[in-house]
Amino acid sequence: MNKMIYLSGISLLFVMPVAAQQVTADTAAIMKEHTLSNVTITSRKATMRSLKGALNGKDISRDELFKAACCNLGESFVTNPSVDVNYTDATTGAKQVKMLGLSGTYVQMLTENLPNFRGAALPYGLGYVPGNWMKSMQVSKGNSSVKNGYEAMTGQINVEYVKPEDEKGLSLNLYGSTMGKVEANADGNIHINGNKNLSTEILAHFENNWNHSDGNGDGFQDDPQVKQFNLQNRWFWKAGNYMLHAGLSLLKEDRTNGQVAGALPLYGGTAPYRIDIGTQRYEAYMKHAVILNSAHGTNIALLANASLHKQDALYGIKQYDVNEKSAYASLVFETDFTPKHNLSAGLSLNHDYLRQSLTLPLGAVAANYGNLYPMERGLESETTPGAYVQYTYNLNNHLVAMAGLRLDHSNVYGTFFTPRFHLKWMPTHLLTVRLSAGKGYRSPHALAENNYLMASGRRLIIDNLKQEAAWNYGSSLSFVIPIGKQALKLNADYYYTHFLEQAIIDYDSNPEELHITNLNGKSYSHTFQIDASYLFFNSLELTAAYRYNLVKTTYGQQLLWKPLQSRYKALLTASYKTPLALWQFDATAVLNGGGRMPQPYTMASGNLSWQPNFKAYPQLNAQVTRYFKHFSVYVGGENLTNYKQHNPIIGFSNPWANSFEPTMVYGPVQGAMAYIGIRINLGQRL
Repeated sequence: MNKMIYLSGISLLFVMPVAAQQVTADTAAIMKEHTLSNVTITSRKATMRSLKGALNGKDISRDELFKAACCNLGESFVTNPSVDVNYTDATTGAKQVKMLGLSGTYVQMLTENLPNFRGAALPYGLGYVPGNWMKSMQVSKGNSSVKNGYEAMTGQINVEYVKPEDEKGLSLNLYGSTMGKVEANADGNIHINGNKNLSTEILAHFENNWNHSDGNGDGFQDDPQVKQFNLQNRWFWKAGNYMLHAGLSLLKEDRTNGQVAGALPLYGGTAPYRIDIGTQRYEAYMKHAVILNSAHGTNIALLANASLHKQDALYGIKQYDVNEKSAYASLVFETDFTPKHNLSAGLSLNHDYLRQSLTLPLGAVAANYGNLYPMERGLESETTPGAYVQYTYNLNNHLVAMAGLRLDHSNVYGTFFTPRFHLKWMPTHLLTVRLSAGKGYRSPHALAENNYLMASGRRLIIDNLKQEAAWNYGSSLSFVIPIGKQALKLNADYYYTHFLEQAIIDYDSNPEELHITNLNGKSYSHTFQIDASYLFFNSLELTAAYRYNLVKTTYGQQLLWKPLQSRYKALLTASYKTPLALWQFDATAVLNGGGRMPQPYTMASGNLSWQPNFKAYPQLNAQVTRYFKHFSVYVGGENLTNYKQHNPIIGFSNPWANSFEPTMVYGPVQGAMAYIGIRINLGQRL
């Protein structure tokens, strides 16, 4: 089956130019026979680099998101050279984003500029945002504005949902893949009594993955079975100078994985090794805004959200339950003294409460497997009030300087300052220069944020962790070079992240332990990236990018390359849309560089547990979309090179031993996959 998918994908790439030429010829014939009285030309840029603001960021529209299946937020970065999404292990299906060569814990996740998916929601949060719910996404590198808090260290990702006040309509999406996954999405809004000042919408999502396949024959499912229900209701109200956005959402997810057949000894009986994770999540948000003076952009806003995240998880014989309550509120005042001078100031309050329970049934027997934990993390509670001020000087968008300072006080870690500075200089319309420097902090919740580690048979040790702190410095050059009728867009940037305090996962020091401990030495990341894009013939857009990561951390007494991290990434994307926009062809080719594996150990057989390094590997994704008046059909494939990590589960023959290790994942754990879907749009909704 995988070979057929692979050949189909390769054939698809060869068919694309032929099909495009055929459609172009047909279109030309039609144009000769018809005269149009009115012509409307619409130009859409799927990804736009912001040249106005001081932050180094990109605005990603739905057009860019829909160049791939984009089932959820975790699958929305296929064509993005700055963001990687990787599996954390080969059993739970947990994913994390990586920016500037560092894990997603240092990327601040926002939904409509409100912090979200923190703590226990972090390992699986990328799957909680269906792709068809997203209207756009903003991705920025390095430290961001102090408005949104102190947590962003390497970047910020903000998701904008479709809005209740958008043109009313209904959208449906159905999706199915060869991996046994089906998905259905719906979003619709109404303007009550025909009045755009009062609108509501419903967003609904269902997915089910019933796949039981075991492609590599290790006795474990290649992909977890996931059944998810996700529902959200959003409201918008405008009365004079007052505006309100508010909403409620609920999510229920069941995630299971483990051995597909057979039984291994357990407590003198027989039972397969299973992982069962049940999640219930509830969210509420509200955003009040009052415009005091529209001429000067003077307004005051109250923003707040709260979440309840309950998760019950069984990893073999380890039972981990967590009940997390999070709340965030921010009172913001903003004004433009003059067109050149802007001031923003505000107060914020952040609260996290985690009640955790970790149990090992028949503990005396469990000791034989080396799975005892020296401490139980129990209750974690932190309340952090804060205040910020930010000043921006803007000289006709040619020179923009933004300086901000936060003062926060944690009842756990005390008082801390967060300074940040961004500068943009545009000496000509062909060149933009940006510089940034700033500090970031975050409070680690070791067990909640890394609960996938409990799938490992190793003894898990968690120290008393300090608050993480890091400086980030960045610079970028953006060129717009006229070539023919179009412009070549060239961008180069460099970022350096230096940790003062860091919670690290030490895989290296002891082959029988996973140790989450405080940094004792150096830890830093150097990242250089260059990318270029050009639009040929007003219809074919090519983007090429190369990124190099130099990431090192002290493990034990040694400064080592960060394990399971590719040292470079090369990306090439091509997107072609026929003249009448009836067909669209998209392809993305990626070469992920090699890197270091954690320190291997010698097994009883005399062989190494795994190789000390992993090699570079390629990936290829492609999609064809056919547009009709009210719907579109898309067919595509992912990982068409069929590369997958060989035996990602170490010690799969005995999952009850402390040598069982499914977290040594650096690349894809699934082979080639094909999918088909349909998007239906009724009304004017985009």
